[in-house]
Amino acid sequence: MSIVYNRPKSQQANFPMSLKHTLLTLLETEPGSGYDLLKRFRSRLGYFWNASHQQIYQQLKQMLRDELIEFELKPQTDKPDSKIYTVTSTGHKELLGWLKQPVKPSKINDALLVKLYAGKLLDKAVLIAEMAKHREVHANMLNTFLELEQEFLSTPKANQEAIQLPYLTLRRGILGEQAWLVWADEVHAELIK
Repeated sequence: MSIVYNRPKSQQANFPMSLKHTLLTLLETEPGSGYDLLKRFRSRLGYFWNASHQQIYQQLKQMLRDELIEFELKPQTDKPDSKIYTVTSTGHKELLGWLKQPVKPSKINDALLVKLYAGKLLDKAVLIAEMAKHREVHANMLNTFLELEQEFLSTPKANQEAIQLPYLTLRRGILGEQAWLVWADEVHAELIK
């Protein structure tokens, strides 16, 4: 899905949000192979942006065609040569252009909320069980985020400044999961009445 901002039609095609901006962001931080990008994507951005490995590799091919990235071959023993991607000046300009544009607030499509909204049609036990499953997922995610926060806090202060903004995205995740769990407690209390 692409989001188009209120820009003149001649410029709209250049700035929709897409996977390419996410990949350009990762490559601006550090060059890497498709596999490196997949690992970094999952460990750094996968908590708030989703893409399959097929989507990532397809996007890399398109970005090469659009001259947003380039690569050097890195020889490997017993494997095909690895392509190490870097951002071109065109790719850098594309990313800066997108970064300067306002983004629309996110909207969610949450099937659990629809199910809860229509919950009067179900036995409460069904909803309690469903909420328990979701609670476990959110509790696990919160624990993962808290572990990542501990890694950040154990980083020497001199190095923390370089990762302060990514840390703030982590804080958003922590607060979001904590809020979800508080809300789940409210739902549970209502369902067991």
